[in-house]
Amino acid sequence: MTTRREFLVLAATSLAVPEAARAQLDPNLAANRKAAFQEALHGIVGDTQVRRGRVKLQLPPLIDNGNSVPFSVVVESPMTEADYVRAIHVLTEKNPLPDVVSVRLSPRAGRATLSTRVRLADTQTVTAIAQMSDGSFWSDSAEVVVTLSACLEEGLI
Repeated sequence: MTTRREFLVLAATSLAVPEAARAQLDPNLAANRKAAFQEALHGIVGDTQVRRGRVKLQLPPLIDNGNSVPFSVVVESPMTEADYVRAIHVLTEKNPLPDVVSVRLSPRAGRATLSTRVRLADTQTVTAIAQMSDGSFWSDSAEVVVTLSACLEEGLI
């Protein structure tokens, strides 16, 4: 039987284990994150083909601290009733939760742009997907190198 003191020590030390060490202790971590990314992507686009173009993801190539990474997404669209961006989704490959942000738009938005900051767990590829009013999906991806990781523990992002 585990005593209360032993439990508290175990809980405190488990919070201190960095992401790189956890990846070494759990060889399935990378595979699980890749599977979560693919599942999130499929949840957004289903079986529809995702094309390149019309979406521009702007992200710094090198970040010192993954706790606050600025990015912007710009989608080429006239934003008329006949042709507009219905949603913008941003996904990451190595964060504990791959869905970073999803934004719904309408023609009244005027422009299909999104700018914000996110936390990134590690060096990884970030993908932006635009869902158009005609049901098509367009995307862009960018690789970002993170020197000091964020999102060290699942559930703390």
